[in-house]
Amino acid sequence: MDAHELLGRRGFVVGAGAALLAGGAVTGAEAAVVDGPLPDFHPALKERLTFPLAWGTSPIRDFRAWRRTARATVEEHLLVERQDRVPFAPEYTGRTQGDGYTRELVTVSLTRYERVRGALLTPHGDGPFPAVLLLHDHGSKFDIGKEKLVRPWYDDTRLASARAWADKYFSGRFVGDELARRGYVVLCLDALGWGDRGPLVYEQQQALASNFYNLGSSLAGLMAREDQRAAAFLAGLDRVDARRVAAVGFSMGAYRAWQTAALSDHIAAAASVCWMTGLKEMMVPGNNTLRGQSAYWMLHPGLARHLDIPDVASIAAPRPMLFLNGALDTLFPAEGVRVAHDKLRAVWRSRHAEERIRTKTWPELGHVFTHVMQDEVVNWLDDVL
Repeated sequence: MDAHELLGRRGFVVGAGAALLAGGAVTGAEAAVVDGPLPDFHPALKERLTFPLAWGTSPIRDFRAWRRTARATVEEHLLVERQDRVPFAPEYTGRTQGDGYTRELVTVSLTRYERVRGALLTPHGDGPFPAVLLLHDHGSKFDIGKEKLVRPWYDDTRLASARAWADKYFSGRFVGDELARRGYVVLCLDALGWGDRGPLVYEQQQALASNFYNLGSSLAGLMAREDQRAAAFLAGLDRVDARRVAAVGFSMGAYRAWQTAALSDHIAAAASVCWMTGLKEMMVPGNNTLRGQSAYWMLHPGLARHLDIPDVASIAAPRPMLFLNGALDTLFPAEGVRVAHDKLRAVWRSRHAEERIRTKTWPELGHVFTHVMQDEVVNWLDDVL
């Protein structure tokens, strides 16, 4: 058995083996260390980040050539090889009728390491339909993953948890069900550690990431590869118009949405709610990214020596992209959001496609995806797909 196959064993990664990964409980005093002073050399390391491969800074002047080089650089830093030759081998179960759409569970092989179960919603009527790869958030809540966005008709225990999450962040709505009612095929899968592939607890994340690194792999890289493959699976369904597939997500799901658009040509458009910033502006004392733990799902070692966060998202240019943010969102300092949005708009402007990118900050909102924001996303999708 090789190292990657070892990662695929649920007993090693989650479930019964979770305590092994965690290395024991983390006390409050130990956890508080992450809020202490940064090393004296931290500013010097930040200063050295100049993002030399960014479009406009890179010596590559042909955009298509830059895009190929930038994508290849990101993929190299995923530390997980491409999985294109792995058969999806989908299995469908739990079929039932919703309000104007059909619900079913689908289990697929996104990589050669593990089978993954997701929710698949299909509108009633004649296809092919436009589609949305719906990507769930982190939230340090692991008992539900896909259920955060699609009403779990198959599990009453998860339904109670999912309703509470929807009330907290989504104005009581299940975003996936709303999209299906509006005529979109929706696919939402569990990331490793959530729902059927968990649950983890907060203190286990760092140990999980460390085990991946020790095995020459990457937790964030695996998630990126799985999302890339999920886009290909969704676009290949007979019920889907392959030219009209979007990625949509909130919080960590927003990160996953623009990242998938950067890595997959199957994504025609992406809407990201509450995850976009400049890296250096985000890495300030007190910010959540300095705590470790949750940050590892969005950390590709060494990539920042080449590209800033919005530079990676810019690989998707000039396809339509929507970035929504709440001004009261404490996870993303206002300066970081401004820097990122300025960089993004500059790239699309250079492609004579500024009308295809939209950035908006809601002054009265924090880290949420309210019904008003959801309506804006769906209306935007209707326009661009």
